[in-house]
Amino acid sequence: MDTLLDLLNSRPRVNGEERDALGDPAAGSRWAREHGGEGSRAELALLREARDTLQEVVRGESSPTALSPLLEGVRQVPEFTADGLQWTLETPPHARLAVETVLAWAATEQQLPGRLRPCANEECRLFLLDRSRANRARWCSMAVCGNRAKARRHYERTR
Repeated sequence: MDTLLDLLNSRPRVNGEERDALGDPAAGSRWAREHGGEGSRAELALLREARDTLQEVVRGESSPTALSPLLEGVRQVPEFTADGLQWTLETPPHARLAVETVLAWAATEQQLPGRLRPCANEECRLFLLDRSRANRARWCSMAVCGNRAKARRHYERTR
């Protein structure tokens, strides 16, 4: 799930300016390798496509079926090992990280439905996974976005 959130949050807005961790080939390649990928240009292109589509799906702007092209030709094959049954992912090497991220999203939606969501701060482009018992987290960071929203509401009340 960490790679899922890292990918969703790889294009933040900092001081009003968009930063793309996958935009620069060298930085994007480094990001992919740090997350278990190979760092090729083909992999970066698929990761950007997966990120953009996942962001639209999580925001409710697109249907989950929009992720289908990323899973074409992918298979999971069962294999018995000393640890029991394991599933092996069969996909081209450059697509593995993007496919694993889409599968992580699907697992998150199944295990924690409705808990992966965009930050409630409309100026923020980050996403959060709400692990709270009450499922009421709204901000990617209480110290940043939550504090700004509370300060804004306080200012409006006292104005």
